[in-house]
Amino acid sequence: MTSLTLCSAVLPGMAGNDYMETDKPNVVVFVVDDLRPELGCYGHPDMLTPNIDAIASDGVRFNNAYAQQALSGPSRMCLLTGNRPETIGIYSIFTPLRSVHKNMLTMPQYFKQNGYTTVSVGKVYHHATDDKSSWSIHIPKENAQWVNHSGKNGDKPPYECADVADEAYPDGRVARDAVKILKDIKDKNFIMFVGFSKPHLPFNAPKKYWDMYDESKLTVPFKGSPEGMYPQALTKWAELRGYTGMPKEGFMDDETTRRLIHGYHACVSYTDAQIGKVMNALDELKLRDNTIVVIFGDHGWKLGEYGAWCKHSNFQIDLNVPLIVSREKDAASRKSGVTTDAKVGLVDLFPTLAEACGLAQPDVDGESIMEVLKNPDTEWKDYACSVYPRGKRIMGFTCTDGKYRYTEWWDNEKNQLSAAEFYTCGQDFSRREKNLVKDAKYSKDIARLKGYLEEQFPLDKRSSYPQNDRK
Repeated sequence: MTSLTLCSAVLPGMAGNDYMETDKPNVVVFVVDDLRPELGCYGHPDMLTPNIDAIASDGVRFNNAYAQQALSGPSRMCLLTGNRPETIGIYSIFTPLRSVHKNMLTMPQYFKQNGYTTVSVGKVYHHATDDKSSWSIHIPKENAQWVNHSGKNGDKPPYECADVADEAYPDGRVARDAVKILKDIKDKNFIMFVGFSKPHLPFNAPKKYWDMYDESKLTVPFKGSPEGMYPQALTKWAELRGYTGMPKEGFMDDETTRRLIHGYHACVSYTDAQIGKVMNALDELKLRDNTIVVIFGDHGWKLGEYGAWCKHSNFQIDLNVPLIVSREKDAASRKSGVTTDAKVGLVDLFPTLAEACGLAQPDVDGESIMEVLKNPDTEWKDYACSVYPRGKRIMGFTCTDGKYRYTEWWDNEKNQLSAAEFYTCGQDFSRREKNLVKDAKYSKDIARLKGYLEEQFPLDKRSSYPQNDRK
């Protein structure tokens, strides 16, 4: 049986219950691993996600939301601190936040200081025990599990279709525990993070979710990297190759590609069903009228596009994430069923939720997007930026305006540009794409995005950003 860890440590400057205001909104944040903006509400009718679609119809859907790095650990640290990777200085999954930054303010810490009950269920931080004292209630993530396989000694397939109940796999238990906790804390002000591991590998989900899709109708993307691509722009997708039966080199065959895409789809629908259980509990407990609901993916994921898999790149497909914010129904300025093209980052959620809950703005890199939630058509930033390193020597800096993406690969040892890339965001993955950085047709757009990039990452600072954890 899963146990609840009650963290009662008093933090410096903790406000405690003296500042509690029962009319402050609650918050439920759904964190979904490896989720692409490939959902029914994002115009993909073949992806069956009725519960996420329902949240979108009751809130604001962001078309141009971006992770600050396409990797779980750093991306989640950015979300939970409101700071960018180059501020945090942790670029891999091997280093917990608190092993480097003992005093950096985090979202759960800040809300706890201001009288909120803070809850973490499932995969929230990449490291289960990171920042543990900031959670009032903490149920750590479970590792990947199979029903019919051991997951050891070569018995580790990248997918499983077992005819079992939802709770046979960890994410079903995440939803169960979240519902139980909601019942226990319904009379308190709370911020709850519910972290679902699927659709992360392995693509294990109950058979009924696999049965929702016809594998023969799934499309295999073109296998091949863009012409003129920087050689290190993509990886060799070791994350997937480590599973049983996967090729150690070269492309994936079409049959396996379809099966993996099928598994990904099944896992998305499985996660959608778990989100529905938590949303039903909010309604049944009469909490929804005073609860803000947020759902997002921590980064994107490649399903054979460019002949590649997994994340770990500066391409649009790995950085563009779904983000939906549905205000509490009691909020006078709430918007429902609308979309926005505002360029925002996951780094902006901390100050946004602080403002929505009537708290002072934290001193962080992110910026509150409350104005966008009130008026989705409002003028906002012209671009969004992200990073991805290639070892200790090369850092990839990238920015997008929603239509184009421009990337520079910077040599830290030589303190100079190694290569640049320019692509349209709306790529056609049925054919080979091309790096358009030398195409005169786009010279003005390239110059404009280059200016944006230098505004965010000044040339004289690029080789001096913190490198606490560059692998």
